[in-house]
Amino acid sequence: MPDGRFAPSPSGPLHLGNLRTALLAWLFARSSGGRYLVRVEDLDDRARNLEFERSQLRDLDSLRLGPDEAPVRQSERLDLYRDAIAALVATGGTYECTCTRREIREAASAPHGDAPEGAYPGTCRRLTAAERARRAEEGRPAALRLRTEVERLAIVDRLHGRFEGAVDDVVLRRNDGLPAYNLAVVVDDADQGVDEVVRGDDLLSSSPRQAHLCDLLGLPRPTYAHVPLVLGPDGERMAKRHGSVTLDDQRRLGRTPDQVLGLLGASLGLCASGASVAPSDLLDAFAPDALPRKPWVVRAHVLSGEPGDP
Repeated sequence: MPDGRFAPSPSGPLHLGNLRTALLAWLFARSSGGRYLVRVEDLDDRARNLEFERSQLRDLDSLRLGPDEAPVRQSERLDLYRDAIAALVATGGTYECTCTRREIREAASAPHGDAPEGAYPGTCRRLTAAERARRAEEGRPAALRLRTEVERLAIVDRLHGRFEGAVDDVVLRRNDGLPAYNLAVVVDDADQGVDEVVRGDDLLSSSPRQAHLCDLLGLPRPTYAHVPLVLGPDGERMAKRHGSVTLDDQRRLGRTPDQVLGLLGASLGLCASGASVAPSDLLDAFAPDALPRKPWVVRAHVLSGEPGDP
């Protein structure tokens, strides 16, 4: 019975793409008899984003996609991340990195015969003692990176099959002292008992890095299901500029939460266009192997309140 989760960042209201992923996470969990959890990934600007967190949880409740247990917040789990980082440091498999973002971009774009394409090429792990001293004198804040000995790793995804991607010297602790995303989600999923990660396929390339961190920390690897993104009518990733993209926007157009769920369900081939449904109404038709593999390009009328197919 795989347990699943939806893990939004409270940086703004949920849009149709986020809500579709939440629905899919719920369907994956429910179809296998597992728990459905919600985690608030609020390591950045926690106080400023409290209003967004509340609105996101309210929207999930309106769509009957509220979690089986109280949501957890990353901002309240810092000790777990520190313990995991300390365990990795104790192995000698980490190093400090004082590269600026610009230096990382320039280094990643330069040819490196020993580094996977697009990966951090290990600039700071190769610094001489003199170069380290010079950077220390400059007062550069240091991030902490994993000293990985694996360049590539394969995972198996429910929708994409076998996927092999780069495993670089991923950041474990940012230069502001906060744990980095890849480390935090690995620790969270293991601690919460999440064994099936359902999320947007823009994060597929992160999975080999995270699976490698699981291995190093002695944590079980989850299974993965990276689902297609939702795009605006212009083919670009969905954003507020596309119009009525949030649940509140759709309400103002006259659609109820059940009608919004009908839009999402129809885009997945789980119900008829124009249906008004509850999440449970979609379970009988849900089959992971039959899910669309291409992005859902939302037609303009969906964002203007006009009738028609999604």
